[in-house]
Amino acid sequence: MYYLSILIICLVVIAYVFFNYNKIKRMDEGTEEMKELSGIIRSGANTFIKTEFKSIGFVVLALAIVFSLFVEKSSGLSIVLGALMSSAVCIMGMRSATYANVRTTNVARTTLSIGETVKVALLGGSISGLSVQAFGLLGVVIILLLFNGVDPSAKGTGFLTNMPCNPYITRITAYSLGCSIVAMFNRVAGGNYTKAADISADILGKIRHDLPEDDARVPNTIADFIGDNVNDIAGNCSDLLESFVATISGSIMIAVSIYSVYGSSVTQETFQATILYPVILAGLGLLSCFFGLFYISMKKMSDNPSRELNLATWISAGITLILGLASAYFIFSKVSLYESFRFGWISPWISTVLGIISGIAIGSITEYYTSTDFKPTQELAKIAHEGEAFVVTKGDAIGSRSCLLPIVVIGVALFLSGRLCGTYGIAISALGMLSFVGATVSIDAFGPIADNAGGIAESCHLDNKIRNITDKLDAVGNTTAAIGKGFAIGSATFATVSLIVAYVSNYTTNQAEPILNIASYVVIAGGIIGGGLVEYFSALLTDNTIDAAKLMADEGDRQLSIEGVLEGKVKPDYNKMIEMAANTALRKMLVPSILAMVVPVIGGVLFGVNFVGGMLVGATITAIPRAIFMGNSGGAFDNAKKYIESGAVVGSEKGSAAHKAAVTGDTVGDTRKDVVGVALDIFIKMMSTVAYSLASVFTHVTLFK
Repeated sequence: MYYLSILIICLVVIAYVFFNYNKIKRMDEGTEEMKELSGIIRSGANTFIKTEFKSIGFVVLALAIVFSLFVEKSSGLSIVLGALMSSAVCIMGMRSATYANVRTTNVARTTLSIGETVKVALLGGSISGLSVQAFGLLGVVIILLLFNGVDPSAKGTGFLTNMPCNPYITRITAYSLGCSIVAMFNRVAGGNYTKAADISADILGKIRHDLPEDDARVPNTIADFIGDNVNDIAGNCSDLLESFVATISGSIMIAVSIYSVYGSSVTQETFQATILYPVILAGLGLLSCFFGLFYISMKKMSDNPSRELNLATWISAGITLILGLASAYFIFSKVSLYESFRFGWISPWISTVLGIISGIAIGSITEYYTSTDFKPTQELAKIAHEGEAFVVTKGDAIGSRSCLLPIVVIGVALFLSGRLCGTYGIAISALGMLSFVGATVSIDAFGPIADNAGGIAESCHLDNKIRNITDKLDAVGNTTAAIGKGFAIGSATFATVSLIVAYVSNYTTNQAEPILNIASYVVIAGGIIGGGLVEYFSALLTDNTIDAAKLMADEGDRQLSIEGVLEGKVKPDYNKMIEMAANTALRKMLVPSILAMVVPVIGGVLFGVNFVGGMLVGATITAIPRAIFMGNSGGAFDNAKKYIESGAVVGSEKGSAAHKAAVTGDTVGDTRKDVVGVALDIFIKMMSTVAYSLASVFTHVTLFK
């Protein structure tokens, strides 16, 4: 009955998503030039996604067959289901964004109203956000309904092997893994595509040829517009969907592991309550986001975009807290509880609150270090007149300094959640942070839609009044994107810790508390190698992006040298540039994407479960500050450039030496924030998911015991 209720909520929200999608499609696109440009962007994005999904489909099917043969018979179907749900969200979010961008520009053109323009951009973003939470939860509920919940004592095997596992948990884990595969490929390929295009466009337009930003004479600019949708929409949707699903599956896995330790002292009803609560909380969070975003879409918008976006978040979070408290009482108040629930039935809800507070705190800290409203980014802009070296060094310092407070917040929240509610509390904190992910992704997706809208206004030579409106939205979108990245990193940390605990529990003997001995040389060796892998992964992504950017810059230069292109009399070959960006990104995505899947398998088969456990811990500890540094330094670089462009720094107007130094900083930050930083959280989550799924294999097959 409960799962059926959540299923109905998912279906209602999905119906609302399609209603909004059709509503956006019915809006006017504007002038013929705007229609032509938006058509190129839409076509290029669709072509890239279709081509990418062919490669993803091959990997997903291969992995599904392997899991069904060697792990658990039906787990392959779960992998396919996860990949399908994540792909559906990517397609839905990206298509809605490529329709909403030009319509946002047109509303700005016809109304000259910031409020009305915000409404259209947020409507497009809400399609992405609500799809993430609705489709992600839908897959979990389908699995629970098809297989009648979770049986903690069930045993299952693959078609060709006889290594027992819990089939119920393996199906849910495999579903999460299917989501992870799509997220990793999207982030790696999408990041390479968009940042290679963005960096090469900046080099050509702002440094080599001194052209305005988003000038349509630069063919790389159009590829950059497409990349915003491929990475910042499709990539971000699959990323946070994967985090959301991972927290639910981690909560369920830990519930099973706790029951294996304390099962003799608690009832079956208690176990079922711990399985039910994360699903109910996720469903009620989805309902809260629906109410919050629906209210914002109906009210009269003010001319303060930040206030309207923050209001949507606060409404969604507030309703989630209230409904979460009611559900905790309803689910836990009438069953015997584990001794780790220190404050009785309310303990899981307190863990939820800690997760929500952590998410808001990390977002606020990120905003402080990356927004033009605060001192760090303003100081970075003001020092730009000293040259590129000062900009890069100062930006690095901002990125490093910004790591401490978010990590302290995460550490304290993990400690308190564990003290209040045991390892189950850690998983529920992670879910609390993501319980209103529909609202956070909606606001995050607002950014690239506004960015594209501004680019269309510039490329189609619309009045400066229109560009001023889209620039205000873009500046707010930059901050919301930076907050979204911090939020993604924080939630990934909680989710990964949950998955590591579940992984250790998976191979621990029943009735024994799961412990990973960090004093063991095997665990330490794994930890050191795990940390090294994070650095190698970061370098691999950076090299791939810079190599692609150089190729695209050279091709752009060649096209600009053609007679008539710089004069605006001849259009450059956009299709060739788009094709180059897509082919390069797809060619370079395979090795980084499969690294997270292959490394735990090799480590487990060679050195065993404890080595892999150490590897997961080492990778997580290294990846968290690295991802925060990358995201925040990149965000500060980007907004420092925009702060100068707004005219806020006297004597450092557009085209000045200070502006060019800031552009260099922005170019350095592009790869950091939109390629490496956002991929690291998926890297550690995927490693943990693969490790958990194959823990039973590692215990039976280890070459060097």
